[in-house]
Amino acid sequence: MRVEQLLEQSARRFPGKTAVICAGGRHTYAEIDVRATRLAQTLRSGGLRSGDRVAILMENSVEAVIALFATLKAGGAFVMINPQIRSARLAELLDDSGARALVTRHHASGEIEVAWQRPRANAEPATPELAALVYTSGSTGRPKGVMLSHRNMTVAAASICTYLENRPDDVILNVLPLAFTYGLGQVTTAFHTGATVVLEQSFAYPQAILQTIVREQVTGFALVPTIATLLVQQSAGRRRMPALRYLTNAAAALPIAKIRRLRQLFPSTRIYSMYGQTECQRVSYLPPDLIDVRPSSVGIAIPGTELFVVDDQGTRCAPGVSGELVVQGPHVMLGYWNQPEETARVLRRGPRPDERVLYTGDLAYIDEEGLLYFVGRKDDIIKTRGEKVAPREVEDVIAQLPGVADVAVYGVPDDLLGEAIAAVVTLEPGASLDAERVRRHCLEHLPAVMVPRRVEFREALPTTMSGKVIRRALRESAGRDGAIV
Repeated sequence: MRVEQLLEQSARRFPGKTAVICAGGRHTYAEIDVRATRLAQTLRSGGLRSGDRVAILMENSVEAVIALFATLKAGGAFVMINPQIRSARLAELLDDSGARALVTRHHASGEIEVAWQRPRANAEPATPELAALVYTSGSTGRPKGVMLSHRNMTVAAASICTYLENRPDDVILNVLPLAFTYGLGQVTTAFHTGATVVLEQSFAYPQAILQTIVREQVTGFALVPTIATLLVQQSAGRRRMPALRYLTNAAAALPIAKIRRLRQLFPSTRIYSMYGQTECQRVSYLPPDLIDVRPSSVGIAIPGTELFVVDDQGTRCAPGVSGELVVQGPHVMLGYWNQPEETARVLRRGPRPDERVLYTGDLAYIDEEGLLYFVGRKDDIIKTRGEKVAPREVEDVIAQLPGVADVAVYGVPDDLLGEAIAAVVTLEPGASLDAERVRRHCLEHLPAVMVPRRVEFREALPTTMSGKVIRRALRESAGRDGAIV
């Protein structure tokens, strides 16, 4: 099945149904299908060939949705680019993707024109099965172009709809950029079932978004930790939201304290803790009935896929033993664009000769009951005093302190310890906390080796546009306004 068929089939089944609500407008499936077909014809008449990449530089909007489906109808592959990107990075993405067309708004800036007019070295046609190039967030290094096939995307959409129990009468709110698979997935899952998607450009104005949830009777809302923090701070649960059936969280793990706070604010709403990567879109989900008893788990494999944990020799780990998480299934990417060595490093031969599996680079373990627990990125593990410390374990403890809004833990070089543990904390409005109080709290709940030596307070954590904390940026700025105790 091709991705554009998600739109075409829903347009046949529900032609007059609202598919997209955005900027005060309502757009039916039939309308979007017609406009996408018209734009596809324009692209083809302009010389677009099968497999060519089309860059779409637009904020969340119905025009962006139309452009991506038009690209697919024309036989191309789309590259969604967040319009907040810096001009230098835009030029790099256009060059790396070899985009032969750019779809943007008529008031595009001169910087966009300059970036587009630069010669591109990678303009060769791609394989016909390519549907999209989605660039990674860059939280652990330079962004890579993930090649997703039509099968990758449609299988993932069907699997996600299965465990979320999506229905045609769902109204799904998306405030996440379409340039990332979590945000893009809100559109593909909605169109898979014939549901309605409400597109907002961001969560910058929480009260307005909360009003939208009530007004449009939103049934599903995708979160990342920064949005969850704002929801808690806005005491969103005071508003009556009887239609809100589920909340999901991905991109980064929620601290247990925040999960419990969301459960208090939304007692009748199902909360799905999920884990995924751009390279396979989604890996696992925790069934909501387990959220209270296993809040630190990210659950089980999504339908139609498998996951397992292996040691450095590739042998499957025993229950409770940490190792590298490996994912197998039809949602695993084709590879990295123009990076065959990186592709070979993470995509390896699987149990079946016709399928490759994804070595995620993430550490995890599976317990006796078959539930998955995310430990951390291999690169983020802190090696201190001869011990290995996962940042999330320390973050979960610090997050329990009253007044803590967000926290990130990372390692900094230390001549004596190898690496010293550092923590950056942001506070809720009006809260007061000092470094010594954070350390005392950690000493009460953690072994001494896991207690941060450096505690720093900031107004905000550095994050990618998809909401992931950029630990690399924290390490680079270590020592500024920090307190070593």
